[in-house]
Amino acid sequence: MFRLEKKIAFVTGAGSGIGESIARLFAQQGAHIVLADLREDAAQRVAGEIQEAGGSARVQQLDVAEESQVKAAIEQIAAREGRLDILVNNAGISHVGSLLETSFEDWERVMRVNAGGVFLCAREGVRQMLAQSPGGGVIINMASVAAMIGIERRLPYCASKGAVLALTRSIAIDFVTQGIRCNAICPGTVQTPFVEGYLARNFAGHEDEVRQQLHARQPVGRMGLPNEVAHAALYLASDEAAFVTGSALVIDGGWTAK
Repeated sequence: MFRLEKKIAFVTGAGSGIGESIARLFAQQGAHIVLADLREDAAQRVAGEIQEAGGSARVQQLDVAEESQVKAAIEQIAAREGRLDILVNNAGISHVGSLLETSFEDWERVMRVNAGGVFLCAREGVRQMLAQSPGGGVIINMASVAAMIGIERRLPYCASKGAVLALTRSIAIDFVTQGIRCNAICPGTVQTPFVEGYLARNFAGHEDEVRQQLHARQPVGRMGLPNEVAHAALYLASDEAAFVTGSALVIDGGWTAK
């Protein structure tokens, strides 16, 4: 079950954290992975380790917020791999600040990557999925529990992830009869380099204290692990999830159940 034999998967933000775990797991399940990341060296490390383990992978340096780069990346997939079966929109950034602590530049920066990047990658991905034969494919968008609840001093992040959730539902409905499924994953706080970087930038000298707070806000008493999210993505990407589209799968240790 949940095999991805000979599927072509494009994973953004694949150089670390959740994206890295998804790329590794998909490769283990038989997919050929195109790892996209702004940091080419990080993606090369992951791709190299996938290949050493017997998997199939290559790297695409990519800024998901740059339209020309996204178009070129999908065109290259069509030329080199011949088709696109799975698109995982995982790349994202964050910002700490309330409405009054957020500049318009901060707002635009977060929205451009988190919402704009999903829009651009999904649009070009759908175009390719409709053009190929046989047509169709799977899109998985990484949203967040921040799309569903208010989180203190995370204004643009919450807004951007809310947009991802709305995009997911719209894409699912618009292309449901054309063989394309689109779903979102809404993780709680997951222990990744993304989170560690956020702690270092915003809570220097208090990392341990804030890290414990992040563990404690999930009722299970800890942050999630990237591999726990990756297995959810594997299900959504697989043929076993053929009846699932327009859904938001919450993986948050009970946070939003409170």
